[in-house]
Amino acid sequence: MKSENSKVKKAGLPLSGLLALATSIFITILTETLPSALLPQMGASLGVSEPLVGQLVSIFAIGSIVAAIPLTVATQTWGRKSLLLIAVGGFAVVNTVTALSTNYDVTLVARFFAGVFAGLLWSLVVGYAARMVPPNQQGRAIAIAMVGTPLALTIGSPTGAFLGKVLGWQYTFGMMSVLTLLLVIWMAFTLPRFPGQAAGRRVPLTQVMAVPGVKPVMFVTLSYILAHNILYTYIVPFLSPLGMADKIDMVLFVFGIAALAGIWVIGALIDRWLRELVIASTVLFAAAALMLGLWAATNPMVVYGCIALWGLAYGGTATLFQTASAKAAGSVADIAQSIVVTVWNIAIAGGGIIGGIVLNSYNVMYFPWMLLVLLTLALLVVLNARSAGFPAAGGAHELNSAEAEANAS
Repeated sequence: MKSENSKVKKAGLPLSGLLALATSIFITILTETLPSALLPQMGASLGVSEPLVGQLVSIFAIGSIVAAIPLTVATQTWGRKSLLLIAVGGFAVVNTVTALSTNYDVTLVARFFAGVFAGLLWSLVVGYAARMVPPNQQGRAIAIAMVGTPLALTIGSPTGAFLGKVLGWQYTFGMMSVLTLLLVIWMAFTLPRFPGQAAGRRVPLTQVMAVPGVKPVMFVTLSYILAHNILYTYIVPFLSPLGMADKIDMVLFVFGIAALAGIWVIGALIDRWLRELVIASTVLFAAAALMLGLWAATNPMVVYGCIALWGLAYGGTATLFQTASAKAAGSVADIAQSIVVTVWNIAIAGGGIIGGIVLNSYNVMYFPWMLLVLLTLALLVVLNARSAGFPAAGGAHELNSAEAEANAS
């Protein structure tokens, strides 16, 4: 391990490997969110309603919920690189099945297994990126790996929406399968190998949850991401009463550009200002929700402004919450990441289900007020988690392996 660490320190930031990880996140996010951008096309092709297409996002999340923790715990001793390649390769299979499917039930099953592979991949990427660099660069390395999220939202979702209109949604998923196969080759040649946990050093899940700071991170992740997905999953129906449903390409582009700016800011500052960035992100998102609730119907430019604010706030959240989890959990970070993945996907599934209920039974203009309640709860927990979870700048406690194991025991 000592030689591995010294090699990392001399090498600095291994950009090729980190960008390969970012591309894997890009594919994961795009696979997850594409049905949201293609609701009308997929609904018409598969012969189902838009709320049922929305459940393709929910079932993806359920696959991750079911698989992330058990698979991560069961594969603690596996080599990290081999496991990562299996997870990425799985996307080529499930996206090919999705592209060829003309049946809703088959598509639903494929989406479930896509979520399974996503749950495993998300559990691995943050720890992998952190192990590739020295401790004082871990936040930046994680930010580079997570840049796939805003890129998927900036480039992937709008492009997918455009291709879905021009070529059909099946071709979009087929192109993603080809991209995934190329990524497997890239990762095989650029990523270093890291061993799994020694067989005698397995850490039970309950002990990971007992590590100080882990529970606040999980609660904030749940509240924030639930708020995001209630709106994002049903962004097209939300825009319809405003006369903007045909502007979905531009709306997603504005969101993605702002998200890219957000992750750039967070990548530059996260190693020193983690707590402050989480607070700022939550406040900005809450402000966007408030303005959408008050003024969305008055002017399309207000909507674009709120979307930009929302994107800026959301862009770096994966980096923020997963870095907070990794710092709190220390040597048991991979298992903590699997919990983050599970909580994250519970929020995604919850967003699809809750949003679908509101869409069918009430008015989509309730969405901003639901978001505001959830974000207020998240902010209160962040403010209270000053000593562990979201520590103040300068007071962050970097856990080494021995300390983390002591906390987990």
